[in-house]
Amino acid sequence: QVQLVESGGGLVQAGGSLRLSCAASGSIFSINLMGWYRQAPGKQRELVADITKDSRTNYADAVKGRFTISRDTAKNTVHLQMNSLKPEDTAVYYCKVNGYYNNYWGQGTQVTVSS
Repeated sequence: QVQLVESGGGLVQAGGSLRLSCAASGSIFSINLMGWYRQAPGKQRELVADITKDSRTNYADAVKGRFTISRDTAKNTVHLQMNSLKPEDTAVYYCKVNGYYNNYWGQGTQVTVSS
């Protein structure tokens, strides 16, 4: 049974920082892409950032220069360091892992940025 456990969400003031973590457990064959998505109320889920197994990264324009994604391939974990947070970053953040045969989602963690 594959499980993705996210942590690190919470409430922060604008300009503050949070670090999200996601640990994948269970049998996932050949993880390639790991990433973070977010979904704000009334909006579609969108990509925030992702990272390949050889550490190539991709960021949404809205977070470039403020967020940094990293991974520990040996531990099947992915992190998202979020700096200079803005109220518009408020959303539920989801971890996603792409295996060779299937893709997996975490349960989501709430990030709320107050103005």
